[in-house]
Amino acid sequence: MINKWSFYTSLTIIIAFLSSGFKPFKQDSNQWFLTDETEGAHYLFPSLKQEECSNLNVPYTGKFFIGYKEAIAFKESQGKYRKINSLGYMGKYQFGKETLKTVGIHDSSRFLNSPKMQEKAFVALISKNKSELKDIIQKHEGQIITGVLVTESGILAAAHLGGVGSVKRFFRHKGKRYFKDAYGTSIRSYMRDFGGYETSGIVADCNAKVKI
Repeated sequence: MINKWSFYTSLTIIIAFLSSGFKPFKQDSNQWFLTDETEGAHYLFPSLKQEECSNLNVPYTGKFFIGYKEAIAFKESQGKYRKINSLGYMGKYQFGKETLKTVGIHDSSRFLNSPKMQEKAFVALISKNKSELKDIIQKHEGQIITGVLVTESGILAAAHLGGVGSVKRFFRHKGKRYFKDAYGTSIRSYMRDFGGYETSGIVADCNAKVKI
């Protein structure tokens, strides 16, 4: 009788132990996450205030060179490789035909249809402009001119907009004269908007060309 009682007791304990393994796991949630239920889905925000997360950019590119490229591209063409504006400037970064020739590209049609070539052309032009503006960069980087903190990336962006000559004239006049393109965009605004990005990895090369 005792053996039978022991058997059932042991069996009950074993069943209870095994059953506990199938209970739902309760996971503690972090207090700094906000869960918002919309249409049956759950969205997590790293803030108690959902509105603070509404302007997040994904993927995050920050001040890295890739962020620099994409920021300029969006300003120039909304990032569209096939775009041609009313003045004939082409591609994601809005190159003119003469500028393309300076980086070794003579087939504008091929350029327009090649995202890879356009990306290489942008880097080549930045490299060439950095070489031609190295004295300007060394002399003025870190200064504040007409309310704008001068940085290498800002200078190179301004050169992309208006050319090396316009940037040199800007500094010659200490920023007191405004140089603008045909659409009214100023050198100063590019220097301000694209300042502080990482461009130290770009090697200054006055002979930079796109290898096709």
